[in-house]
Amino acid sequence: MTSTTERPAAREPSWWDRQGDLIMRRPFNEWTFTHMNWLMPTERVARGAVPRPLPVDSRPLPLTYRFEEREHTLADLHRRTYTTAFVVLHRGTIVHESYPGAFAGPRSRMQLFSLSKSVTSILVGIAVDDGVIGSEKDRITDYRPDFLGTAYEENTIAELLDMTTGVGDLETWEVSDSGIKRFEQAVMGGGDIVDVVRAATRTAPAGERFNYSTFDTQVLGWVLEAATGQTLAAYASERLWQKLGCDRDAYYWLTRGRPRTAVGGGSFNATARDLARIGLLMAGDGFVGGEQIVPQEWVRRSRGNDRPQLAVGALGPSGYPHYGYANQWWTLGPECSNAFTGLGVHGQYLYVDPAAEVVIVKCSAWPTQDDERRDAETVAALRRVSGHFATPR
Repeated sequence: MTSTTERPAAREPSWWDRQGDLIMRRPFNEWTFTHMNWLMPTERVARGAVPRPLPVDSRPLPLTYRFEEREHTLADLHRRTYTTAFVVLHRGTIVHESYPGAFAGPRSRMQLFSLSKSVTSILVGIAVDDGVIGSEKDRITDYRPDFLGTAYEENTIAELLDMTTGVGDLETWEVSDSGIKRFEQAVMGGGDIVDVVRAATRTAPAGERFNYSTFDTQVLGWVLEAATGQTLAAYASERLWQKLGCDRDAYYWLTRGRPRTAVGGGSFNATARDLARIGLLMAGDGFVGGEQIVPQEWVRRSRGNDRPQLAVGALGPSGYPHYGYANQWWTLGPECSNAFTGLGVHGQYLYVDPAAEVVIVKCSAWPTQDDERRDAETVAALRRVSGHFATPR
């Protein structure tokens, strides 16, 4: 006889529960990563009335890069790391462009995943300069009082920016009940992501260590929306996208559950060329088209800082050894001429080398969210491309 206190058998996950996994699985992800607006609700990030075309002087790049004691071509890179789009700018001109992806092209809007975090940081920097956010030292609860009583109650905006809040577990996609998997299931399945984030627990004192956290950036995006009284998409359009002279509208896809919200840490979509414009903005100290769009100080803090727990090689289990972190960007240190990069899972890169005046966009459709070996190979290749233009010839 079965006891009346016995728990019912766990329900087998349905396809609806696993739709995030299905969207990200190869070979389907080559299509889904260029068609997220067919799969999720969206909000447009409108371009300006008059685009500012990028100059083009595209040519082959018959160089090789060294990885694991062997020389490889860029064609090898694209094959080995499932490249879908690859755009190189030098001194503001497109000097190389290719779209190996089956569904990618110059007008394709790419799912950028956590590269969205770097965009959110730029928007926060603009809001601080506008005065709608008082200071990065402000507390989260100054803007979102509904976070009183949560682990985030005492955290500041600065701690969100550098991911040193001390809130949340190690972000791992392989554990079915991890925080990031519960977040994904709420986003895709119509759950309440506010409840998921509010339930996160403290795992370290604030400011003590780095812990990569999509939750931190999600809260940062909500702070920005509360401060500006606008959605992320509306503020991004007005204060960034229109000023960059972008070719196409971008968009954020939104949660299925209502009230629908953008995922400030992962739902921005734009063309590779327009993403390169963000790189130009960061390479140029926030100055584009005769206007200072982002404060110079904000751009420079994104290139690294002197905090030992954020230094290259010191990030711990949630960062690869060749990266440091600052202001929602991954830093590469003096060995790489202080280049820095935005990153997204499945191989999305916005590599910025101000010293070489080089910006590189690489979008990909990796079979897995994270892959340390593919990441290390990609960084080796991007460093080589950047060095090609930095070296007098």
